[in-house]
Amino acid sequence: MSYKITDYFPDEIIHERGDTCITLYQPTFRHRPENQQDIIRFKNLVRRIQNSLLQKHSASETDLLLKPFKDMAQDRAFWNNAKDGLAILSNKNRTVVYRLNTPVKELAVVSDSFHIKPLLRKFQSADRYHLLGINRKKFVLYEGDRYGFEEIKLGDDIPTTIEEVLGDRYTEPHLNPGAYGGVGAAPMFHGHGGRKEEVEKDTEKFFRYVDKLVLDKFSNVDQIPLILVALEEHHGLFRSLSNNQYLIDKGIRRNYETLTDEEIKDEAWKVIESIHLNQIQQTVDRFRSNWARFLASDDLSQIARAAIEHRVETLMLEADNIQPGKINRETGEIVQGDLMNPEFDDVLDDLAEMVLNSKGDVVVLAADKMPTDTGAAAIYRF
Repeated sequence: MSYKITDYFPDEIIHERGDTCITLYQPTFRHRPENQQDIIRFKNLVRRIQNSLLQKHSASETDLLLKPFKDMAQDRAFWNNAKDGLAILSNKNRTVVYRLNTPVKELAVVSDSFHIKPLLRKFQSADRYHLLGINRKKFVLYEGDRYGFEEIKLGDDIPTTIEEVLGDRYTEPHLNPGAYGGVGAAPMFHGHGGRKEEVEKDTEKFFRYVDKLVLDKFSNVDQIPLILVALEEHHGLFRSLSNNQYLIDKGIRRNYETLTDEEIKDEAWKVIESIHLNQIQQTVDRFRSNWARFLASDDLSQIARAAIEHRVETLMLEADNIQPGKINRETGEIVQGDLMNPEFDDVLDDLAEMVLNSKGDVVVLAADKMPTDTGAAAIYRF
C-alpha cells in the first residue's frame, strides 16, 4: 500500500519540511447516500493539488507525487469505512492518512511544510478523553472528544471479562434453588455466604488487571483524562486501588450497559467540558498577566521572531483563521501570498510547526475563546 492509515499524532512526517508537502482535508460520511459523494469530492481536491504541483514540478514528477492519492481513489474498502473527516499528509517519501471522528473543512494545500492546525485541534489533550465502562463481569474502553466517542478494539489476545482474566482462579457464584412457602411454591434461589469474600477478591483482582492494562497501554501513551463509568459501589473499589494519575475525580455513576451511546456522549462531555474550559481560562489568564510584563504578544511578526529564537512557551491559535503567506525563517518577516501557490502556506500553521519543534505547547481554540483577534497569542519563556 502506498499510504499508511494511522491514529497517532504527531507523526514524524510533520518534521519533514523543506520539500514538497501536500496536505488535504475533507469532510466524509459514514453512510449512504451521503457517502456516495466522498470520492467525487476527493478527486476534485486532488485536481486542485495537481494544478498547484504543476506550477513547480513536471508532469511526471506530479504524477509520482499523486500516486498515493490515485491509489486511494481506487480503494473501495477505504471509502466504505470512512468516518466523519479525512486528513492526508504526503511527500515524496510517504503518505500518512487520518480517518477522523470529527468533520473538517475542505482544504488542499501544497507547500514546504504541512498544514497541521486541524489535526492539532483534533488531537490536543484538552478535548480528548478515554472512557472506561466496568462492572464485576467485564469492561469496555472508549476514546472520545467533544463530538462523540467510539470503542477501542483491544484485540482477541486481550482478556476483557473476569472469566478470561482469572481463568481457573475465578470463583463462580453458586446459586441453589430452595422451596419456600410450602409444596407447589415457585423455587427461590439463594447463594452460599461463604463465597462472598472470594467473589470480592475476584472483583478486586479483575479491577487491578483492568487498571494496569488501561494505564500501561493507553493512559501513559496518550496522556488524556480517563472517565470511569460504573455503579457507585464500583467507583469506590476501583478508585481505591487505581494507580492511574489520569483518572479524574468526577465520573459517571451508572451502569454503562444501561446507557445509550447518546447518553454516554452527553454525560462524558459534561465531565470533560469543565476541565477543558478551566484549562483554557488558565492559559488566557496567563497570557494577559504576561502581556503586562511584555512576555506575551499577539503580533504575528513578533511571535515569528520569538519562535525562531525558541522563546515561545505556549501558542494559542484561532481554529478557522487562515493567514496565507510565509515566514522568513531567519528574520521572522512575514510575506503575504496566495494559498494555491506552492511557495506559500498558512502563517499560523507555520508558527505552530516552529513552536512544536522547539518543544513549546500549541493550543487551537474557537474564535470566541481567543484572547486576541489576530489569530494568534503567544506566551514567552523569557
